[in-house]
Amino acid sequence: MDSASRGGLEDIVVSTSDICFIDGREGRLVYRGYDVNDLVEHSSFEEVIFLLWHGGLPSKKELVAHTKALSSIANRRLPPGLVSLLKALPKKTTPMEVLRTGVSALSAYDPDAADNSKDATARKALRLTAQMPTLVAAWERIRRGKAPVAPNPKLSLAANFLYMMSGTKPTPLAVKTFDVALILHADHEFNASTFAARVTAATMSDLHSSIVSAIGALKGPLHGGANEQVMLMVQKIKSPANADAWIRKTLADHGRVMGFGHRVYRVEDPRAKHLRRLAEELGKQAGDTSAVQILDTVVRVVGEQKRIFPNVDLYSGAAYASMGIPTDQFTPIFAMSRVVGWAAHVMEQHANNRLIRPRAEYTGPTHATYVPIDRR
Repeated sequence: MDSASRGGLEDIVVSTSDICFIDGREGRLVYRGYDVNDLVEHSSFEEVIFLLWHGGLPSKKELVAHTKALSSIANRRLPPGLVSLLKALPKKTTPMEVLRTGVSALSAYDPDAADNSKDATARKALRLTAQMPTLVAAWERIRRGKAPVAPNPKLSLAANFLYMMSGTKPTPLAVKTFDVALILHADHEFNASTFAARVTAATMSDLHSSIVSAIGALKGPLHGGANEQVMLMVQKIKSPANADAWIRKTLADHGRVMGFGHRVYRVEDPRAKHLRRLAEELGKQAGDTSAVQILDTVVRVVGEQKRIFPNVDLYSGAAYASMGIPTDQFTPIFAMSRVVGWAAHVMEQHANNRLIRPRAEYTGPTHATYVPIDRR
């Protein structure tokens, strides 16, 4: 099989983009020229949103206006009709199913729904980025028989989401951790969900349809659902004392271990170290670092036996769990961040569009002879 027909489009360049750069050999992730390590240390999620959408860092005046728009009640609130829809859904509906349905429904209420112009798409992107945390938090409350918590315009995106989930003010460490997690998940080049968004956008479909396509791709356990699987593994291991033997047996039995390896990175995912550090700090604050201890042992054994490195999914779940976030909400949280990158890619696709239409290497018969039904 030559490079053009390689399975899974591995290493195949399908387009150009100036949004995100991944150096798989050096372990670097770059947004619009800025190393994600610098953004984690100095920036905020709101500023990163501006960077990804507008191509450069904002001035102080621009950041104030941008943050105000993202935090306004008008942009964060859910339409009453959507809240009624959420309340009518079966309580067993998974958060990702709710997110997929909710984002699709939000298009019906968006004043720019039928306008695919650059400015209208940018307005839709801002509203959807502000609305998705409200949607995710509202479903968490509704499915547990509680009233949704109204968004607080005085809080950042990270702080407001944690507040809407629990109804109480989050700790500074929780806010910082969540803000960093949002920055780290904001974009990652042409991953499966982003490519799905761009394929849809390339038909000149609208932003909401493109984001729904991306959410559908993200829902799969080989993409956004991997951090859920990591925490299910932690729950099976139960304690740090069991971790070494458990992971060795799993590897010996050829079991799949989520949270390791990457199609692009040949070294450790640069996002993993930040989430490990913050997960450990949150665990210490909560008085329980067992999840990080378990994962550290898993990292050591998998590194020794397989020589593969952790990716972003390994420690993110441990950080979220320390904040009291249910495991099945991890992937919707991923989407709350990645919608920023998806929107940036939709806008880039629309700006210089060409329909994405790859070919397949056909492997079936080519000269079959039709046999009438009475002779079969």
